[in-house]
Amino acid sequence: MKFIHTADWHLGKLVHGVYMTEDQRYFLEQFVELVAEEKPDAVVIAGDLYDRSVPPTDAVELLNEMLFKINVDLNTPIVAIGGNHDSAERLSFGSSWYKKSQFYLSGKLNSDFSPFHINGVNFYLVPYAEPGLVRHLMEDDSIHSHDDAMKRIIGKIEETMNPDEPNVLVGHAFVLGGKTSDSERTLSVGGSGCVSASLFEPFSYTALGHLHSPDALKHEKIRYSGSLLKYSFSEAKQEKSISIIEMKENGQFDLRTRSLKPNKDMREIAGYLAELMDPGFHNNQDCGDYLKITLHDEGALIDPINKLRQIYPNVLHLERKLAITDMKKKSTFTSLKEEKKSELELFSKFYEEMTTADFTEEKRSMMADIIEQVRKEESLK
Repeated sequence: MKFIHTADWHLGKLVHGVYMTEDQRYFLEQFVELVAEEKPDAVVIAGDLYDRSVPPTDAVELLNEMLFKINVDLNTPIVAIGGNHDSAERLSFGSSWYKKSQFYLSGKLNSDFSPFHINGVNFYLVPYAEPGLVRHLMEDDSIHSHDDAMKRIIGKIEETMNPDEPNVLVGHAFVLGGKTSDSERTLSVGGSGCVSASLFEPFSYTALGHLHSPDALKHEKIRYSGSLLKYSFSEAKQEKSISIIEMKENGQFDLRTRSLKPNKDMREIAGYLAELMDPGFHNNQDCGDYLKITLHDEGALIDPINKLRQIYPNVLHLERKLAITDMKKKSTFTSLKEEKKSELELFSKFYEEMTTADFTEEKRSMMADIIEQVRKEESLK
């Protein structure tokens, strides 16, 4: 049995003031072609179909269109759950009759943990839910964290699970040890949002959503598919991919990935303004990509962002290397102050931070005399 594992589409996503809907459409059209080519027995979407609980109209229309193409036009079963960005109630609308076309959608957690059977594989759907909701649903006052909640849910599933058949859990969670990025919303403060990987041991494969890198977790049977596209510059170096799982009758599986090309990549480049504006440089660049640019220039620059956008129209973020250096120096200066350094040592760091010039011995001697004179005057008051 073969299924495709994807998640974190975040339709309607706004990145640095730019709606990503057209980029998402471009990518999903390729995804539909991939489904047509691979002919899987199911497509699994592990949460965060939308980026917000009340998505924009064009995001709703895009999801409807793409799911129709996969489920109806290609006659491919879909297994999908709600994530922490989705509205459980809105996503659950129509789920009772979707099943007639093998569209198994679970937007809201309920007390029925029966699996959906597709070609010999049992799919258990566990949409995102706050611990308080699980505590109420299970009537268990001992549930306080996401780990408590997931442990209780899986315990309930195990009561009727057949361990001799392939069992797949589809969930949306932050597994302890997973690598995060800037575009993921924190589930809970502290460590209460984490769940232990050991909880998923009863399953042949755990298809997860939430973390945006396909390499977020190294585990034999637990996998994050990663997000549809790069949604922050902290993801710029990630290689996004689609996971394809071929499940055997004994629960063992083979996994491979396929990559799709986005309409615009999200990248970081750095250099001096004149260098970046030089045709010798930008002729070798894909100038239409979404870019974060770091300028190395130290002097004053007149309207650099608009100059750059004449060549790189999709600059989303511009910063100066000098500003980054100043922030590091400011942090160092604060640390020195907290360590209760002498007035002369503090002034030395302050001078270097403000002027970026060396604090010579001549200047040090002069400042030492001034500090000593101030001390004497203070003592006479």
